[in-house]
Amino acid sequence: MADNKTISLEEVAHMATLSRLSVSEEEQTLFARQMGDILAYMDVLARVDTKDVEPLYSPAQHPGPLRDDVSARRRERNEVLANAPEADGEYFIVPRIV
Repeated sequence: MADNKTISLEEVAHMATLSRLSVSEEEQTLFARQMGDILAYMDVLARVDTKDVEPLYSPAQHPGPLRDDVSARRRERNEVLANAPEADGEYFIVPRIV
């Protein structure tokens, strides 16, 4: 990138220390250049006009629901309670746990 930001070798060494990474001097030079390129590209992206772009919550296209979400009573209460070891006609009766 032509408009490089400058990241010093000391900054790269500091980031490596914070990340608990061992970085050689060759790698520090490489990373300083790469980080400068990344920051320069962020400047390019910051100049893009996005005022007429609708924000996305996800970059992927999500299909709509496959069916309407309609509540339906599929079993009657007495049918469900018939399977309970103990019930009072309306609710399951379970041991009290404190």
